[in-house]
Amino acid sequence: MTPLDKPLRRALDIGELSYTLLLDADGLKLTEKGKRKGVELKWTDLVSGDAALAAALQASVAAS
Repeated sequence: MTPLDKPLRRALDIGELSYTLLLDADGLKLTEKGKRKGVELKWTDLVSGDAALAAALQASVAAS
């Protein structure tokens, strides 16, 4: 396997919007193209199960 020792960026289209996906040793970040803020997910949160809790919290905040 190749170690993830430097950030890896990829372009991604979801529906009609374009996003940038950044993978690094800490986690991943999905940002709408041209924006600075996005969704971040740390690898430790993903493997511990906290990612589902964080996603539910973000969805409840976005809905209000």
